[in-house]
Amino acid sequence: MSSTPDSAVRAYIDDHRAAFLEDLAEWLRIPSVSADPSRAADVRRSAEWLAAKLTGTGFPVAEVWTPPAGPDGPGAPAVFAEWPSGDPDAPTVLVYGHHDVQPAAREDGWRTDPFEPVIEDGRLHARGAADDKGQVFFHTLGVRAHLAATGRTSPAVNLKLLIEGEEESGSPNFAALVREHADRLRCDTVIVSDTGMWSEDTPTVCTGMRGLADCQIDLYGPDQDIHSGSFGGAVPNPATEAARLAAALHGADRRVAVPGFYDGVIEPTDRERALFAELPFDEVAWLRTAHSRATLGEDGYTTLERIWARPTAEVNGIGGGYQGPGGKTVVPSTAQLKLSFRLVAGMDTEKVQQAVRAWVAARLPAGIRHEVTFWGATRPCLTPLDHPALQSVVRAMGRAFGQKIRFTREGGSGPAADLQDTLGAPVLFLGISVPSDGWHAPNEKVELDLLMKGVETAAYLWGDLAQNGREA
Repeated sequence: MSSTPDSAVRAYIDDHRAAFLEDLAEWLRIPSVSADPSRAADVRRSAEWLAAKLTGTGFPVAEVWTPPAGPDGPGAPAVFAEWPSGDPDAPTVLVYGHHDVQPAAREDGWRTDPFEPVIEDGRLHARGAADDKGQVFFHTLGVRAHLAATGRTSPAVNLKLLIEGEEESGSPNFAALVREHADRLRCDTVIVSDTGMWSEDTPTVCTGMRGLADCQIDLYGPDQDIHSGSFGGAVPNPATEAARLAAALHGADRRVAVPGFYDGVIEPTDRERALFAELPFDEVAWLRTAHSRATLGEDGYTTLERIWARPTAEVNGIGGGYQGPGGKTVVPSTAQLKLSFRLVAGMDTEKVQQAVRAWVAARLPAGIRHEVTFWGATRPCLTPLDHPALQSVVRAMGRAFGQKIRFTREGGSGPAADLQDTLGAPVLFLGISVPSDGWHAPNEKVELDLLMKGVETAAYLWGDLAQNGREA
């Protein structure tokens, strides 16, 4: 356990809270929307603002990096910062987050200007307040509280930050950026502060994210649309074959029917399933957020297990043939099917793609030409519950929140696996956002008391990781 005195940490945070929030509000006023080319200068201004603030925090190195150019040109600027520990055996920790934000405008349903922060009832409203500027910025006050409470002049760990500028645009150049700077990013542990907790009353640590592979299947039959009376029933119909593929994607048990799809899957342990079951999950309320009337999925697993710990396949779109008003009796010449596959630890994205290609080819009749186009892949990541660094995060959060910390996973996918794969370091998640914060939605906010708990957690974490966080 770190010797950082809790009372000293909390006193420092209380004394500097107002100035911290003023600085955060200044950053939130920069509309760093990476998806909007007209905001490119604002995204760069956001990166430069953060680099300057990190220098003022005490980081001796703070740089703005431009990712290598990709097919669509150079990527949006990222920020790298580094603060070496004075201890020769200190572990190295890399904090990941992003400074770009989703588009936002008053006409979207915002009560106030999305880029003019407003504090109401203990909540800070602004685009980026929770996703992700607030969760990045709490590390600046956290490291200062860590130093003030311990009397150190440098962190107990070699502390690095990598704050990307295009996460909200799908991180198209992030993997290349990490590969280019792999030597400077080398670390023992990655901390991702771009996630959340179960709720205000149930603080949690995320232990993994699913990977993703998505594709489009184009089917080609006759060289043009042809008369269904003259030719229907005697030639292959690409729209029919698209429907047959979609129907064959799952078996009666709702398992994915692609041969080899489950190769390598790491099953959730009995302990994990028991811990998931401890969470106060209200399925009826969850269905309301899903805008659905019933749950449905793989036999033998709960809803949380299905979205966190099991691989899935979804039909994202299907089309082909005439779509206008009234009828048009043709055999269409083309059809399309869009599929996405969420992957869990142990699965290989390339093998999944190969399995899908083979499955499609095996199910199509002669006379149907096809193309399968994958748009890339994101690998899954998972940290075992007994990993020493994960236990450091749990202890630090437990001290800050004063209660038991529970565990979740993320059903979605993100760039964390690029860090895990390139740097060979475990990925841990430290986030304080809650579902009501409204990521990507109008009136996004962050709970200020929870934001300060994030600051406090970071203040405790570096000392604990220095003592206990290296992998055994």
